[in-house]
Amino acid sequence: MRRSTIDVTVAVGFLAVAIGLLVARANPATAYEPSIYVGTPTITWASFALALAIAVGTTLVCRGRQQGVGIGLGAFTVTAIVSLPLVRNYRFAGMGDALTHLGLARDIVTGATQPHELFYPGLHAIATVFHFLAGVSIERGLLIGMVVLFVPFVVFVPLVVRGMGASGVAVGLAAIVSWMVLPVNNIATHMAVHTNSNALFLVPAVLFAIVTYLRRRATIERLPLDVSPFSALIVLTGFALLVIHPQQMVNVVVLIGAISGVQYLARRRFDDHPMLEHPTTYVHTVSLGALFGLWALGNERFRQATAALVTGLLSQDIGGSSTVNQRGTSLTEIGGSLTELFVKMFLDKAIIALIVGLFILVVWLRRTSLDDEPRSFVNYVSLSLFPLTGMFFVYFLGTPTMAFRQVGFIYVLLTILAGIALARLVGGLSGIITRPGANAVVALVLSACLVLGLLTVFTSPMIYNPSQHVTDEMMSGYEDALEHGNESVPYAGMGYDPYRYDHGLNGVAGGANTVGGASAATGTVNASVFSEGNYTGAYPSDEYYFVYTEWDRTKEIDIYQELNYDHAALEGLDRDPNTNKVVSNDEFKMYVVNGTA
Repeated sequence: MRRSTIDVTVAVGFLAVAIGLLVARANPATAYEPSIYVGTPTITWASFALALAIAVGTTLVCRGRQQGVGIGLGAFTVTAIVSLPLVRNYRFAGMGDALTHLGLARDIVTGATQPHELFYPGLHAIATVFHFLAGVSIERGLLIGMVVLFVPFVVFVPLVVRGMGASGVAVGLAAIVSWMVLPVNNIATHMAVHTNSNALFLVPAVLFAIVTYLRRRATIERLPLDVSPFSALIVLTGFALLVIHPQQMVNVVVLIGAISGVQYLARRRFDDHPMLEHPTTYVHTVSLGALFGLWALGNERFRQATAALVTGLLSQDIGGSSTVNQRGTSLTEIGGSLTELFVKMFLDKAIIALIVGLFILVVWLRRTSLDDEPRSFVNYVSLSLFPLTGMFFVYFLGTPTMAFRQVGFIYVLLTILAGIALARLVGGLSGIITRPGANAVVALVLSACLVLGLLTVFTSPMIYNPSQHVTDEMMSGYEDALEHGNESVPYAGMGYDPYRYDHGLNGVAGGANTVGGASAATGTVNASVFSEGNYTGAYPSDEYYFVYTEWDRTKEIDIYQELNYDHAALEGLDRDPNTNKVVSNDEFKMYVVNGTA
């Protein structure tokens, strides 16, 4: 294809993304959206689909500058998709932890907390900067921060593969796999204001620093004390990751520690090996480990998390297996199944993992013609998967949520290895069919995986989990409820504890996770008792406020099909003599139960 034709085609792709964004911006969300995919105009999705098709084709076929532009188009398109809550003027995106992060950022803005007083202040500090410099709300500042932290993922994944000495084909394929956003699993990692998930997208920047240090020699440009600038880059990116979320910093320490172990064994066993040409990472392992230790060991949050993990390991009724069994039973009762959910959420991940796993096996069996340099890096990363997977099993037995966060980090590494693995697959297929035919087969497989990945990058009813869209009316409803409610009367929600909104609206300063006596453990009504219409007996208090939002109703009534809460019980609140509606708008309701209005 002629260069001018390719340039025009890519320009059309960028124009399509621009049109999609303008249309999305012109159609903001005016009410709660259970699915951002349904709420966003069809023209926007058609424009993004066209741009991604052009990006995939250009990235696979072209090389050099044209391939780089194709990668840029794909990265821009996926970033635009990730930015949709921001573009479509969502008040906020994310519940649970996200609302607590909103409260922490609000504390920084009001001066109730200093950034250095938080365990991981990175995202909150970014949001605060946008709030003060750009004049945006703190909610919008956090959404901007979410997008800012996502960008390094699609930028640095292809750069890491290139730094490993892999071919241009591998670089392009790694870029395409990065557009699937495999680290997001919507179990414990989310595309929302969620610092652990946000930190995952910064990991490739740290890996790029490590790869650059291993491959490039800084013999002239030295820093004071004869420190390599690439060593300084590792420490700086590692510290940036630490302040976003320490768990991902621990994973990086394990990764670089595994590289150090492999280097040590290589130096003991071989007299001539490409790894012997790489500078050692012993000092970096110790430095990053010490940095994490100094940051974490004196922090109460870290000690609490460690204690919870140990308790989970020692407790028989806590663990990933029981969680999976419970969810499987619930899905069956509402007409779904774990198999269906696996296909929707994990089929693309399973395909990529299978390809990478087979490729690693071929490399270990020395059945590939992969060059020495990229083979060394494949061995570094693949061998690090052993301790990282071991950590997954420890988490799985102790705190399942942490286990699926660990899966997110593992998929960052699999995304990088997938580029090299798929390049070898294309080369193998080219020997059986033509090179264009091999490109076509791989393009079809990756396109299908890309669609699956992007369809589940946000929560939606398709995966039995409605959008975590926080609207103006939800926030204003809770604001009125918390401001005018009796402080001695506790609040209880329908499957969701109101204390998170208290965090988001009023901050977290002081460390109290309670609202009028409610807490994370007690701030919901008993579902079975409530559904029987026994409102007074549904909560262990003589008098309480019952609150629910459109998100609660959509989740429990529409998606869970009244599995936990009956719709009739909600309608009965207006007729029961023991309940009085005290706050109400289209998306928020609050009743006082067993009390007076």
